[in-house]
Amino acid sequence: MASKGDWVRIHSVVLEPGQRAPQVPEDTARVPLELWIKGYLQADAKPGDQVRVLTRTGRLLEGKLLEGGLDYTHSFGAYVPEVTQIGEMVRARLRSIES
Repeated sequence: MASKGDWVRIHSVVLEPGQRAPQVPEDTARVPLELWIKGYLQADAKPGDQVRVLTRTGRLLEGKLLEGGLDYTHSFGAYVPEVTQIGEMVRARLRSIES
């Protein structure tokens, strides 16, 4: 269950395959244009319910509630030892220029 005001993610179909622009490539035209977006839930709901959200840019959008309680899951990736070595080389080079 998600409560009004929760930061959630929704899904909706913007255009069905038959509604796609004629210049869209054939393989693209065969599938719907879908939207996944995050926003603030406007009323209590459970996953799967049709809901409205207010986005950070102030748009009110409707879609199926996928999940709430979203966390940031991005990172800068795995540690790369070569980057540390390059940093050490650059610092040594800069020290030699300053001398």
